[in-house]
Amino acid sequence: MVLNCIIVDDEPLALQLLETYVNKTPFLNLVGTFSNAVKAMNKLNTLSKVDLLFLDIQMPELSGLEFSKMISPQTRIIFTTAFSQYAIDSYKVNALDYLLKPFSYADFLNACNKAVQWFEIKQRAEGKDGSTPAKSVASQQNNSKDFIYVKSDYKLIQIPLKSILYIEGLKDYVKIHIENQDRPILSMITLKSLEEKLPSMLFFRVHRSFIVQKAKIKMIDHGRIVFGKEYIPVSDSYKDALQKYLDSKTI
Repeated sequence: MVLNCIIVDDEPLALQLLETYVNKTPFLNLVGTFSNAVKAMNKLNTLSKVDLLFLDIQMPELSGLEFSKMISPQTRIIFTTAFSQYAIDSYKVNALDYLLKPFSYADFLNACNKAVQWFEIKQRAEGKDGSTPAKSVASQQNNSKDFIYVKSDYKLIQIPLKSILYIEGLKDYVKIHIENQDRPILSMITLKSLEEKLPSMLFFRVHRSFIVQKAKIKMIDHGRIVFGKEYIPVSDSYKDALQKYLDSKTI
């Protein structure tokens, strides 16, 4: 796999160093370098397909963060900056990684490997890697319901739906609690948005902050769903739906 990339940085030395790093990396193909985001924006549509963007943040006229919101989601971003305070902002725009200047080639290569992994997962999900025989549309649609992809810690992670115990909402984040896994997966998405992507035949909301998988409910204690040492509250507005499900399974 070879990724087409561009570099945007207003510091000539930083631009030169990144160009050197890209040219010595066999799976990267440099298709453009720009000293500011405005020039890059004006030329981006005329370039061949751009997979990866190495983007400085603090630049005149148009900042890297502002520019990142204008490009196609198919172009993934690795931010390069001398200012650590932008790390949270870079996560909010779904950057693949965040390189703090000055960074070594090893750091650069590690970030690029994350990009390759992301595009390989994407190819497999779309059936473009040739690893599986061709399937019917109906079969692909059924298989797509077996798992979801979530962004976590600059990675794209596949989660089999059957492995999810419950999901906890925390403002703009969710914690996805996985069976036989000590630590939950943290992803920047609202609980409501994630709920819309989950099949209702497997999951339902039991509280404004919790979604549970129906088949994983093993015990209910004093109106609370028990997962190991965790007790999930059930809101009054969801009690009827939960009771109806339990009644349908009770003998």
